[in-house]
Amino acid sequence: MGSQITCFKAYDIRGELNSQLTEEIAYRIGYAFAAELSAKTVVVGSDVRLTSTPLKLALSAGLIDAGAKVTDIGMAGTEEIYFATKHLGVDGGIEVTASHNPINYNGMKLVKAGSVPISGDTGLNAIKVRAEALSEEYVSGRLSYYTSGAFIDADAFFNGHAHIAIEKLEETGQYSKQSCMKNYVTHMLSYVELNNFTPLKVVVNAGNGAAGPVLDAIEHEMQRLKVPIEFIKVHHNADGTFPNGIPNPLLPENRADTANAVKASGADFGIAWDGDFDRCFLFDADGEFIEGYYIVGLLAEAFIEKNTDSKIIYDPRVYWNTEDIVANAGGTPIKSKTGHAFIKERMRKEDAVYGGEMSAHHYFRDFAYCDSGMIPWLLIAELVCVKQQTLASMVKERIKAFPSSGEINSKLKDADAALERVTNRYQPLASVVDATDGLGLEFDDWRFNLRKSNTEPVIRLNVESKGNISLMEEKTKEVLALIRAE
Repeated sequence: MGSQITCFKAYDIRGELNSQLTEEIAYRIGYAFAAELSAKTVVVGSDVRLTSTPLKLALSAGLIDAGAKVTDIGMAGTEEIYFATKHLGVDGGIEVTASHNPINYNGMKLVKAGSVPISGDTGLNAIKVRAEALSEEYVSGRLSYYTSGAFIDADAFFNGHAHIAIEKLEETGQYSKQSCMKNYVTHMLSYVELNNFTPLKVVVNAGNGAAGPVLDAIEHEMQRLKVPIEFIKVHHNADGTFPNGIPNPLLPENRADTANAVKASGADFGIAWDGDFDRCFLFDADGEFIEGYYIVGLLAEAFIEKNTDSKIIYDPRVYWNTEDIVANAGGTPIKSKTGHAFIKERMRKEDAVYGGEMSAHHYFRDFAYCDSGMIPWLLIAELVCVKQQTLASMVKERIKAFPSSGEINSKLKDADAALERVTNRYQPLASVVDATDGLGLEFDDWRFNLRKSNTEPVIRLNVESKGNISLMEEKTKEVLALIRAE
């Protein structure tokens, strides 16, 4: 029997290299994925990390040995796998990526046919059980066959054996390479009317991740169609050593390069992505970072302008701004529990055109209800041109109307006790109690949401008010003091 595998999480696979995640484990996952889904066709891709290619090849070997035909689209962002899975009509897709995790980590994101997500309740746990059940002897023997030698670590595989593995995979007749880039770019550009665009200068920071080649392809197509956008490129070339640090613009310390480039170039706005570019982050013309919450409202507005009866899904951490925009524009706002599996499920149920989270994940009905880091900035760029307003002016108006604290994390000895203290203090005074996700309490002119982390003793607080930044700041301090009163 095989050993226990610890890299399976609630919605994906993530683990430390050479302990939680190895080529052996990747092979097991591939075999178990194809067996559990009875998959005959699977598309695979990998981000820029140096360990992603060997893991993808071992994964492909497992898929093939379980009876699947593998199409490898090469280096790709997660959303390129989402697109390819639906576009090619295959039985499933797997992206090898660690997104914004440290360099000594890697992982995988898995989807079924139609790019339907796989979570613990919908197949991920069953895949784990199958992966663990494979014998050590079988897995070691098969990997030795594909690498023409004994089991080796990721560095050795990448430096000396990747070409051997590719040749062996190709010999099976079940492995091939195919690019979906042209079709993917065409689909991305279908979300906007290109004749709406007026001259724009935009800073794009790929963070040396997988976004660079896609941006080049979009730029080439825009130039061909004479769309007047100039790209100022920062950390553009894909580089798995991440010479400028792991791309994670959610961290304030990682925003300076984008902000400085926006100011230095006089750009209209800036965009930065994480490593697998399923999230994008925006900066206004002054280089100021824009919280994802306010981008949700702008994208909701963009979709409702195209289709006034649009249903919009949003998460329950902060939502007054989104509800106000959607209701005033004639759309239907619908609240969902936080997390991509919940958002996607609710979008399918409601046939919603768009779903957004404050964490910079944005989901689109016409993109198989999946999240994309490319569609949002295209829509924002079009909105800036159509409204003939700066991004800063559009956002600052909404921040003034509904100021928010942003998410504040508190690491505690006893998170449950903190949640109980806050509940006892504020729930009797609340006009609305919302249990969609965590504790949500509304009062006349302010509200907050408090959620426990599923994986660590951390409480996450979000506070917002109606047009009163002083009240929002006062109540944020007040609630935080009670949370941290251990």
